[in-house]
Formats: sequence, structure tokens, C-alpha cells
Amino acid sequence: MTGPPPLLWLSPGDDPSRLPDPAGALAEPNGLLAAGGALTPEWLLAAYRRGIFPWFGPGQPILWWSPDPRAVIEPERFKRSKSLGQSIRNRGYETAIDRDFAAVLAGCAAPRAGESGTWITPSMRRAYQELHRLGRAHSFETWLDGALVGGLYGVRLGGVFFGESMFSRARDASKVALARLVDWARAEAVELIDCQLPTPHLASLGAENVPRDRFLARLAPLVARAR
Repeated sequence: MTGPPPLLWLSPGDDPSRLPDPAGALAEPNGLLAAGGALTPEWLLAAYRRGIFPWFGPGQPILWWSPDPRAVIEPERFKRSKSLGQSIRNRGYETAIDRDFAAVLAGCAAPRAGESGTWITPSMRRAYQELHRLGRAHSFETWLDGALVGGLYGVRLGGVFFGESMFSRARDASKVALARLVDWARAEAVELIDCQLPTPHLASLGAENVPRDRFLARLAPLVARAR
């Protein structure tokens, strides 16, 4: 009996094209593809174009993933529930795009209740700040009385927005930010919002789980639109 193939280790000096074919990702842990490399814009954008994203914790090497199935939201199938609509209309929320990207990163990086750490390490924050500076990463924000109470961030390439993380400090605040993202996606001809990993919360908002091969086939022509 043979075990899984050894994990590919990448050097920071390698060309990002060395990232392997996602079809070779491990089944357990689901989607683990390679380790090492770098968090430069070149590496990150090359990874996203191929349906790969970084995810690792403090003290770990950079780990690259492409899970199967993949959770995605089609903007036209977003579920705007009655309660979410009421929150948008009645709670005094204001939404914005890229008003304070750094603050959204910090909000997403803050440990959740019952957790002591975060996977959004300082190196990850620096990497996405640089992508934001280059116009590739964006934040969608919910504000209340001048305070940031929720938001999300991710990377846009052509017709795809790759969501990375979200946070909420008030009722439905992250969902309100997601609704703003969906409205923006429709206006910007973004046809797919990548949510990476399935969760019941995302499913309640219209996320669907699609096989990795179907996700990658859909991804290729959409990211090809990126300038």
C-alpha cells in the first residue's frame, strides 16, 4: 500500500510557476498542496489565478491549499434574507469600499471568541496590504456612527473576487458588508465570489459547494480578463 505523495517544498527564490497542479492536492488534510515559497504579489497572484490560496498559522511555513469541493457564491444567487434586508434598512449602517483596508485586516485578524490566536499573521497582513496598494485587494466595510463594525477583504482578478476573511462587531455587520460586495460584483461584472471552504453560515447566504475541477474550469476564463 502506498501513502500520499510527499508534500512539495518551495523556496522563496523559486518562480511561482513551480506551484503544482491543484489536482494533486492531498485529500487529507483536504486541499493541502505545497509548503514554502513567498508571500509576494507575484506568488499570491499566480496562486489565485490557479485556484490556490495561502493559509497557515503562527510558527508554520507558508502552506498552499486548493480544497475539494470549493465554496462559491454566484452574485445572482446571493440570499438576501428578510432579516438582513431589515438590518440594511433599519440599523443605521453605512457601507464603504476601501475606506480603511488596514482596519478591516486588523478586525479579521483579531482572535474570535474562545480562540487565542489567528491565522492572519503579521506576514499575511503585510502581503495583503501590498496587494491593496497595487489595487488588487479590496475591503468591503460596515460602519455605524463613525465606527467600523464589520467587514471583509479579498482579492479581485478579472471576473472573480477571492474572499479571504470577514469579521463582525454588531448584528449582521459582516453580512451587510457581503451584501455590498455582491452589489459591487454585479456592477463590475464579477461573476464568481470564491469563499474557499464550505460553512453552514455561507450556505445560508447562497454559497454552493462545487467540485474542484469544475471550479478550476470556471475560474480560468474569468481570471484571464484581469489586466
